Amino acid sequence: MITTSLDTPQPIVLGTAGHVDHGKSTLVHALTGIDPDRLAEEKARSMTIDLGFAWLTLPSGRTASIIDVPGHERFIKNMLAGAGGIDAALLVIAADDGPMPQTREHLAILDLLGIDRGVIVLAKSDLVDADWLDLMTAETHELIAGTLLSDAAIVTVSARTGAGLDTLTAEIDRLADRRSTGAGDHRPRLPIDRVFTVAGFGTVVTGTLSGGELAVGQELRLVPTGLPVRVRGLQTHREQVAQAIPGSRVAVNLAGVTVDQIRRGDVLASPALLTPSVRLDARVRLLNTASTRLDQNDEVDFFTGAAVLLARATPLDREALAPGDEGWVQFRFARPIAALRGDRFIIRRPSPSETIGGGEIVDPDPARHRRFRPEVLSDLDRLAGGTAADIVFAAIAERPRSMRVLVADPAAGLSADQVERAVTELAENGSVVLLPGQRIGETAGYVLSAAHWRAFLERMALDLAEFHRAYPLRRGVPREALRHNLGLDPPLFDAAVAAAAIADVLVDEHGTIRLPSFQIALNASQEAAVAPFLAAVASQPFSPPAPATFGLDGELVVALEHLGLVVRVSADVALAGAALDIARAGTLATIDREGSISLSQFRDQFQTSRKYAQAVLEYLDRQRVTRRIGDERIRFAANSGSDDLKERP
Repeated sequence: MITTSLDTPQPIVLGTAGHVDHGKSTLVHALTGIDPDRLAEEKARSMTIDLGFAWLTLPSGRTASIIDVPGHERFIKNMLAGAGGIDAALLVIAADDGPMPQTREHLAILDLLGIDRGVIVLAKSDLVDADWLDLMTAETHELIAGTLLSDAAIVTVSARTGAGLDTLTAEIDRLADRRSTGAGDHRPRLPIDRVFTVAGFGTVVTGTLSGGELAVGQELRLVPTGLPVRVRGLQTHREQVAQAIPGSRVAVNLAGVTVDQIRRGDVLASPALLTPSVRLDARVRLLNTASTRLDQNDEVDFFTGAAVLLARATPLDREALAPGDEGWVQFRFARPIAALRGDRFIIRRPSPSETIGGGEIVDPDPARHRRFRPEVLSDLDRLAGGTAADIVFAAIAERPRSMRVLVADPAAGLSADQVERAVTELAENGSVVLLPGQRIGETAGYVLSAAHWRAFLERMALDLAEFHRAYPLRRGVPREALRHNLGLDPPLFDAAVAAAAIADVLVDEHGTIRLPSFQIALNASQEAAVAPFLAAVASQPFSPPAPATFGLDGELVVALEHLGLVVRVSADVALAGAALDIARAGTLATIDREGSISLSQFRDQFQTSRKYAQAVLEYLDRQRVTRRIGDERIRFAANSGSDDLKERP
């Protein structure tokens, strides 16, 4: 695993926000010396249309990447593709205009995305006097009150004269110093916000890296398509690097994929990190300013990371969400989406275009829920606010999971170490049961709630008891029949049966499963029916009558065999155990004396017919007591070859 030194200054990704023509791109150019408007149309119209990128080195030595977003309402989708990958915001307000409609919408989006760090920039300060600046400052304080940026510094700047730029740079450095550097789970994820081709290199994608490092040569997956790709090269701020660290803007040259196989919003990720899904469970907050409520089956544009997809909404805990409401919603998508628990999102009305709310994904791959179910809402509450143990417990609440699946589960969003610690904690307090894997090649066992385990044991005991009542002459339930009845996959069934056997809940033997207390027992009428047959078998040890002669069915004869009263050597020949022992011993004695035994020798030795001699000898062959070669039998030997008995004169 590639690791980053703790002394490495952590980068920060800033995103601009604000109304069109309030000077965002000009401010970025003044700060960095880089013009973020890269399209000819942008330069011709003096208006940002798509995402632009720039960077600077801060006084502390940290690197700040800046994503410049469009301010025009027509390009809000492009703005959201950039805002999904930022750590902090530069909310730009032109001092001569003051807050405008897109200022308010962008601020609401930042709030819904959980962006709690930023600087409010009063730009174009050279165009107004001091009294007007004081008025705009007061109005800006009023604007941000009650939002996550309510404590953000307000800096007055003129990109034309340079006034305030040093102060702004110092404030950005302070934001970078506050950047969270949580360990994550070391699995990289890069939501793709640009896709293009570079002559001589091929396909290149860009995005903001999170989770873990990227390195040249690394094998990854494109999600949701699942295409395997390899990192051919990496750049950060136009410099070639061998590895890229989380929190940085990265350009990745990919091998194994073409430009037309990737779209903005796809995710470049560590294999098995993300599970594409057509449903998400989320906590949703509707803006107070939303013009309508969110009803069952309403269509919305759903934005997360750099992706936008059409979705249908199903409120789970109420009929509808009214403006200002917060509640649980399941979203359904026409095509798969790739996300993790904890990802933030924005929802907008497609027409008329309007940002109405957003929130946090709690389960990125849920089952389809019915509305108003208390158990569903309880599980969602646990996922939303719980510890790692709470999250793992919620993940297994509906069905057992293997440790391998839990570690890879995007709904849990936990590292392998976190899952293992959580399972240990839950097992120690009796909340879950851990079943070791039973099959060769399994890397881990299964986790299920203690309640599910008790229910499983009770169900199995009831099924076995019912079978024993219905079939008292059978040894037990065939394993496969019981597995099918319980509806368990083979590996989980094997693990559960093994654990139940250790707990003395059942006996697993001879391919059947029974209760420990069960024994085959004949009733009075059955004992009366078998008595003459057993007497005949004893009196004619090597020529016993067929069971059917006495009206005995096959199941009753099998029961006699399980009870040790007879041994079936063929379908219609059953011998007393003592007679079979004599036949075995006599056969081996003849072989030892003469080298082999033939069917006629056996027939004459035991004064029986060819039918019985053949049945007994074939039985001894199956039991690996003897081995047939031609018309003769010899002692069975595991390493014996076909030439053990030479052609006899």
